[in-house]
Amino acid sequence: MVTANAAALLLQHYVDNFRRLPWRTPPGEPPADPYRVWLSEVMLQQTTVAAVTPRFERFIARWPTIHALASASDEEILSEWAGLGYYARARNLIACAREIARQGEFPTSAAELRELPGIGDYTSAAIAAIAFREDAAAVDTNVLRVIARLHGLRNPAKGEVAAFVQDMLPRGRAGDFTQAMMDLGATICRPKVPLCGQCPVRACCLAFRGGTPEAFPAPKPRRERPHRYGVAYWTERGGRVWLVRRPARGLLGGMAALAGSEWAEAPIRGENALGTVRHVFTHFSLDLQVVPRAEPTGEGWWHPVDQLSTAGLPTLYRRAAEIALTEAKHAA
Repeated sequence: MVTANAAALLLQHYVDNFRRLPWRTPPGEPPADPYRVWLSEVMLQQTTVAAVTPRFERFIARWPTIHALASASDEEILSEWAGLGYYARARNLIACAREIARQGEFPTSAAELRELPGIGDYTSAAIAAIAFREDAAAVDTNVLRVIARLHGLRNPAKGEVAAFVQDMLPRGRAGDFTQAMMDLGATICRPKVPLCGQCPVRACCLAFRGGTPEAFPAPKPRRERPHRYGVAYWTERGGRVWLVRRPARGLLGGMAALAGSEWAEAPIRGENALGTVRHVFTHFSLDLQVVPRAEPTGEGWWHPVDQLSTAGLPTLYRRAAEIALTEAKHAA
């Protein structure tokens, strides 16, 4: 079984090798600003540290406090979020910031944080542990994998993993321990080709002893991803392009976009298509044809073509615009 000694070894490894990230404070120092911890955790959901770091710094420079963020408009925040993907996170970010501002400050316990918009079991525990030193067990994908390998668990349940983490937690050092587990899973105990030779707790690891660490936890069967089709209209006039805002609810909700058709299961043929963007969402993939159109459609606005980078287009529509602009250059 994993002992308290394993937690001590892991903490020492973290002290010696911790990643310097803009939302963290070094081990042993006072806890990080809960605003920074919360913002980073929301951004890091299904997004890499490398992609998040510069965007996090931009957010903090623009809105240095939770109250500044809460005072910003939806459009400003969604535009700044563009390119990070998973846009429901941005909508929850807005709602959560305004609720915290209404309350006056961050709740300090995992149970209270869990009541905020967009904050689940993992995020609430991570904020409580890192920012408020509560002895909360934060279980994300990395932590689940580490615990599964340590204990030789093929199909671990999150509650089971949380209990193991709770048993390992060194009281009073939950923040450092939580980040140590995150770093171990991200940099050493990786899904494929784990670096067991560098692992500070390999002597305690049942999966390592068995010689098959990659077999834990057992991979989940992949579901077939359906494919859809759609059309995006490129309407340009006098150096400006017609943009619309997607409905607040649903995929890419509230984001700037090109006008277009609904996304359908059957192929759609657009007249004189300039090209097609293939984009993969979490639950389906999409072929989006970019089609020139003389007249604007829907409620929207004219945006300068040479300032499209300021429009806050999500990746799908940014790539569609790039196709149209490339075709325009070739035709010139």
